[in-house]
Amino acid sequence: MPVVASRDWHAWHADYDRPGSGLARRLGWVQERIRVALDTASPGPLRVISLCAGQGRDLIGVLETHPRRLDVTARLVELDPRNTDVARQLAASAGLPQVEVVTGDASLTRQYASLTPADLVIACGLFGNMTNADVERTIGYCTQLCAVGGTVIWTRGRRWRDGGTDLVPQVCAWFEERGFERQWVSGPEFAQCCGAHVFRGTPAPLDPDAVMFSFVGYDELTGPAQA
Repeated sequence: MPVVASRDWHAWHADYDRPGSGLARRLGWVQERIRVALDTASPGPLRVISLCAGQGRDLIGVLETHPRRLDVTARLVELDPRNTDVARQLAASAGLPQVEVVTGDASLTRQYASLTPADLVIACGLFGNMTNADVERTIGYCTQLCAVGGTVIWTRGRRWRDGGTDLVPQVCAWFEERGFERQWVSGPEFAQCCGAHVFRGTPAPLDPDAVMFSFVGYDELTGPAQA
């Protein structure tokens, strides 16, 4: 994910290792939805892309022991080189040479051109760091990134520092208006949210020169608080 001055995105990952933290819970949800997507995918090669992938703990942590690990070709795109260094080390330790980690701008569609339409699109840690208009815009581009029958796994915080409206119902509506079917969404009792939508429409041709979003940063949008 792009580096925002008000937050250290490498240090931010430390909460994944804190038992009981919101981020640790969210990671568990995301990994479970990744397992479901892999378990239910058709036989044969699988394409996976991850936008603003951070250290890649979600996908790599599942592929390390999943029976379909060798079916997967993946590309993880992340701007912070400290995080991509960790992701490459994790992939190497897990014996996953087919997981490519790219240090670059995840908002550019050209980063994914050779792997679209993908069977699994991971869009976690994005939607709380951009304007609502860019959330909708990025969901629109998921119709170019995702294969028919493919899954998009996404996250978004429900509770905002300024007491604003929970955007999760609208996120679901934006997906569903574009041909996605809701598979699972975590409950409203948690501050974090994870969702999974399966694409039932027809993939649109990828615009290779598009910019899907601007990564503003949670702190810039709402003031200091945990995303």
